[in-house]
Formats: sequence, C-alpha cells, structure tokens
Amino acid sequence: MRVAVVTESFLPSANGVTTSVLRVLDHLAAHGHQAVVVCPGPAPQTYAGFPVVAVPAFTYRGFRAGLPSPLLARVLEDLAPDVLHAASPFGLGAQGLVAARRRGIPTVAIFQTDVAGFAGKHGLRATAPAIWQWLRRVHSYADRTLAPSSASLADLAAAGITRTAWWGRGVDAETYHPQHRGTPAGAALRRRLLDGAPGGTVLVGYVGRLAPEKGVGRLAGLARLPGVRLVVVGDGPERAALEREVGPAGARMLGRLDGADLARAYAALDVFVHTGTHETFGQTLQEAMASGLPVVAPAAGGPLDVVAEGETGYLYAPDDDAALAQAVRVLAADPGMRARMGEAGRRRVLPRSWEALGEALLRHYADVVEHAEARASRLVADLERTTPSF
Repeated sequence: MRVAVVTESFLPSANGVTTSVLRVLDHLAAHGHQAVVVCPGPAPQTYAGFPVVAVPAFTYRGFRAGLPSPLLARVLEDLAPDVLHAASPFGLGAQGLVAARRRGIPTVAIFQTDVAGFAGKHGLRATAPAIWQWLRRVHSYADRTLAPSSASLADLAAAGITRTAWWGRGVDAETYHPQHRGTPAGAALRRRLLDGAPGGTVLVGYVGRLAPEKGVGRLAGLARLPGVRLVVVGDGPERAALEREVGPAGARMLGRLDGADLARAYAALDVFVHTGTHETFGQTLQEAMASGLPVVAPAAGGPLDVVAEGETGYLYAPDDDAALAQAVRVLAADPGMRARMGEAGRRRVLPRSWEALGEALLRHYADVVEHAEARASRLVADLERTTPSF
C-alpha cells in the first residue's frame, strides 16, 4: 500500500502527534509498504527509509505550523497514494484532505489534539466555537476520523463530526519496563535524584511538554509536599517559570529525555502525575504504567479510558488541586499500594502494542479504500444506466 502521511508535527518536535506518526511509519516500513511524509520544516530528509518533504512553516507559542504549499500537491501526484493519512489535521492537514478529495484519494484523519481546549489555556477561550467550526469543516473531507478515547469520540459527536471510529495508542512495554530501576544506570539515576533528600523520600514525576495547556503550574504544589521530591522531565515555554517555582523546594528538572534515558527516568520514580485537563489520550500515562508506576491524572478526556480508578492509580476532579495533592499523599504514604497499583498498571497496558495498533490502522486504511472503490463502481453503474445508447 502507498500512504501519504501529512502531519502537523514531526521531528525534531517531540509530542504525542510526532510519536504516533513515527510508530505508524515504523509499522509501514516493517511490513513493506510505501510512504512519504509531508510536515512543517525543518525536518530530517528521511525517516525509516521514507522520504520526508518539509514545507515552509512558522512558530507560534512554541508550535511549528506548516503553511499551504504546492509541494503537497506534487507529492500526491508523484506517489499516487492509495490512502492519505492526516495526523491531527488543522492547517497543513486540512490542505492535504482537500487535495486528496479533489483527486479521489481515500483519507483517514487522526484526531488527537484538543485545539479548542488548548486555546482556552492560552487565554483564547472565546475562539473555541470558531475552532470547532473549522475542525468540523476539515474533518468533513475525511472518509474516516479516528480518535483515541471515548471522551474524544463524544467531543467529535457533540461537534457534529461524523464517520468516526476508535483507534488507540500503543506502548512499547519492552522499552518502558520496571527492570530499569535495578540496573546500574537506573540505580545511579535514582540516587542522584534523591541526593540530599531525607530517608524515605518518594519521587513523584511528570513527563511531558512544559506549556500552559499541560497545566504544569500545578506541579508547584506537589513540590512542597512533605516526604516528596518532584522530578520533571520535558521542555517548553513554561520551563523557566516552573524552575523558579519548584527549584527552591529541591525539585529536579531533567529537561527533555528520549529512548533509554527516558525509560530509566520513568523507572526511577515512585509515582507518576499528569496535570493536563485537555488530553485526548495521555500517552505518558501508558508509558508510566508500563514502567510499573501508579498514576494520578485528571478525571477528564483520555485518562478516563487509560486509568482504572483505585486499581492502577487515582483520578481527581480536573480543577481540584487539593484532590491532586491528596492522591499523591495517599500513594506516597503506602509503598504496598504503590507496588500493587504499579503491577496492575503494567498488566493493563501489556496488550496495547504498537504492532496491534498498526494492524488495526491498516484495516481502517483498507476499509476506506474499499468504500471508495465501491462508490466509484456505483457511479459508473449509474452513468451506464442513465446514458442513452445510440
């Protein structure tokens, strides 16, 4: 199968959209499919053996946004894809969906960014109705829109976006594994994170983009809890402000980590916390659970599907900082509970491999291609039936 992947985010940007696109490309490469990536520049020239076409882009509040470009039409002409995959379409992805519709190319759109919710966190709440109106128009050009959680599917339905289906997110349970905690490198990291802390201190960590939409300012309250040391992994526009807030409390800011370094950081923690209230899924929750950690997250959006309340962690009222702190206190005080919940969380995510999710995505591709072919056949039959013979 030939797949044109048009994505609003790609390397070197690190976020959920980029991660899921990379795993899709890995799966396509492993199974002998062809692909090309169109994304905002700058970007690497290739990934997984596939060409990457970078279009002109601009930066807004830390995000790279691709501009409409004739390069996209050229890619579609050259590849003649069987299907177009639009990752979190808004600007560049919208152009891709429209161009594909004009050429009769079947399309699958992935909804995984709550743009309206994020706008509210950036002080642009009044724009939410217009954003949903735009998204409704964008997704009307998609043959199928895939969303990663029941909450996201409900949001799409409420916005009048149809032809939707569920497609989740996989997790690499071999990379993210509790065993890293006992390795020499993992043990050394944990000692470094605990350096200077009283005996019995519990490491409570966050992994993700440090930006207003992630609610990272709420971490400051956790840094001041007795018996807790906060560990923050990630980078973004809120980093300097957060460092000023949590630094005096002894928090450890590790910056952006990837690969084995990130896996060791997860495994070194005792409790994982998530603070964003507009997540369509919550991939870092899955990675933390695969690492054997109990998790604490808002009872909103994607985490509702990921976290089993009281079994793998706790869900707190989205805007209740006191409830967030109380959940952390309970876990910090009970190592037995942390161990039970961490083990239950790992068991819960083990079946969620990227291989299984990749195969499910290929089935969605095949479905939209089959439906497009059926529509074309019906159109030909209708023309033949209504065209007079001479």
